[in-house]
Amino acid sequence: MEKTGIADLPLHYGKAPAWLYKRMVRLADAISAIIIEEYGGEKLLELLSNPYWFQSFSCVLGYDWHSSGTTTVTCACLKEALEKHGIKAAGGKGMAKKTIEEIKEKAGELGDKISYASRMTAKVDSAALQDGYGLYHHVIIFDDAGRWVVIQQGMNKENRYARRYHWIWKIKNFVEEPHAGIIGKKGIALNMTDRNSEDARKVSVEISKEKPAWVYKQFMKIKTCKPYQSTLEGKMLALKMPEKINWNALKEAYEIQPRNFEEMLAIKGVGASTIRALAYISDIIYGCPLSWNDPVKYSFAVGGKDGVPYPVDRRAMDESTDILIQSLEDAKVGKREKIEAIKKLKILVE
Repeated sequence: MEKTGIADLPLHYGKAPAWLYKRMVRLADAISAIIIEEYGGEKLLELLSNPYWFQSFSCVLGYDWHSSGTTTVTCACLKEALEKHGIKAAGGKGMAKKTIEEIKEKAGELGDKISYASRMTAKVDSAALQDGYGLYHHVIIFDDAGRWVVIQQGMNKENRYARRYHWIWKIKNFVEEPHAGIIGKKGIALNMTDRNSEDARKVSVEISKEKPAWVYKQFMKIKTCKPYQSTLEGKMLALKMPEKINWNALKEAYEIQPRNFEEMLAIKGVGASTIRALAYISDIIYGCPLSWNDPVKYSFAVGGKDGVPYPVDRRAMDESTDILIQSLEDAKVGKREKIEAIKKLKILVE
């Protein structure tokens, strides 16, 4: 994993006021134009995949660093601002069903490639990585060369906090530690993307290639037993089989005979319950241990809502803001806007 971080992102109701949103779009446009002119569009995409830079960028635009709205509003501004610079974006808050249609409309011949990246990143963060956060926001940003980044966010219904997932096209595959970065509260997660889950991934695929009737028998054996136990850092977790899984999806997997975990995960209908059931069977019957390691690693910021966030990796944050500062100084916006934005950025990193 290239970068990981943690920040508290509590749910805040309401939306950005019109006057603020217009200003954010204007600043996003100005900053993006300078970065593209000086460094190229590929560099801008790389920066957006960096959680540190994205957080700084959001604050510069004028949004609260300590809010779930940091993601949704900033991505909405980018979607509006980048179009004129030859970089397109699809998706947004609550647009799951419309995202693929939007990609096909905007991506042209690259539609299938970008659509696959959109679907798989969402699949991984909702099924392969089961951390208690349900996805409600997904944006994929891409250029004419097929380079893309994904910024998506999930909400934990119990604690009302959000978690943000960053992806970039420079990945080996979609299922082994593929994230560019994750920001959120650290917890416990069934992490099938962990390299330590490699055996469990392989066995899960082999199970999916068996006849559904056989899989059903294994499923019922475990389901009717007492919750089994798994160890996490010396603590025992009591785990139960999902109540239901998609047997039609497993029937399709049997017919397709997927070659690997990514192909299995890509099958329509293979979701969190199916992956969880296959993982439990892999663990209990075949002895392939599961990873419960939450991929969030480091503390990104501490303090109350109105406090000053303190990044643990100060060097990474400092480096990620250099381009922002230079871009702001060169941007074609008012002097007062530049001063205010740079002040916010300096407060964030000092």
